[in-house]
Amino acid sequence: MGNVPRVSETAISVSGLRKSYGEHEAVRGVDFEVAAGEVFGFLGPNGAGKTTTIEILEGYRERSGGEVSVFGVDPGKPTRAWRNRVGLVLQECELDPLWTVREAISLFACFYEKPRPVEETIELVGLGDKRDARVGTLSGGQKRRADVAIGIVGDPDLIFLDEPTTGFDPTARRDAWNMIEGLKALGKTVFLTTHYMDEAQHLADRVAILRDGKIVAQGRTEELGESLGRRTVIGFALNGGLGVEDVRTRVSAPLTIAGNAVEIETDQPQQDLYRLLGLAEERGAALDDLEVRRPNLEDIFLELTREEPK
Repeated sequence: MGNVPRVSETAISVSGLRKSYGEHEAVRGVDFEVAAGEVFGFLGPNGAGKTTTIEILEGYRERSGGEVSVFGVDPGKPTRAWRNRVGLVLQECELDPLWTVREAISLFACFYEKPRPVEETIELVGLGDKRDARVGTLSGGQKRRADVAIGIVGDPDLIFLDEPTTGFDPTARRDAWNMIEGLKALGKTVFLTTHYMDEAQHLADRVAILRDGKIVAQGRTEELGESLGRRTVIGFALNGGLGVEDVRTRVSAPLTIAGNAVEIETDQPQQDLYRLLGLAEERGAALDDLEVRRPNLEDIFLELTREEPK
């Protein structure tokens, strides 16, 4: 195995990044950092500038301005040693359908100085029982696993994952999430792009949301929700044992009532939930349909990237 990046190391540093195509400015002064060992979600609608930014980070596109450093190296001037630290899993990879899984991964392993053992890589991505199967016989999810295997067989410290679960069924998506979490457990840095907000919320330590070539928000999901004034919602249904006034004696946060359904918007959910449960216990009542909804990344994303009326 290669060297695991130090936790204190900054994997990616971007300052004032710009990219223009003629008069069109696709990336307009982007700033962010990614710490080594974290999963960083880079999100935005189509045309926001995500692909351009990623290709600059990967060293495949020149920038118009700004500073970019990936493991201390300008990706516009890549070295062989730097290339060995970076793995790419593109949105679409076309492998020869006649290759076996083992043959495909072995071929790409030859391109690196110190690759991860092929058999170990195959097991890591969950293709152990398909190692001798032809690529052309694999399901969509299995082909995506093979793509990931090729992206990590060089034992990179940083992995770019572009839409890793597009077209997956729910079971395959969960398996892929487990695989990505396994990469993080190995100390890898993962730069994730996805259109699935639940995926980003589940996997990413932090996210950046891009719109019209600019980052409009970045941080942990909870931080983004707080910055937009979004609070945690506690919802439940009243029954014969509790009334609205009973709830108001214990909780000072605003209540929304529709029939027997009650919602509480609170910035101290743990305390208010504790008070509600204590009240229900005292009265011998049940809090039917109880749920706690924290700020949702999809709601935040839609709010921040919504097109303004013209």
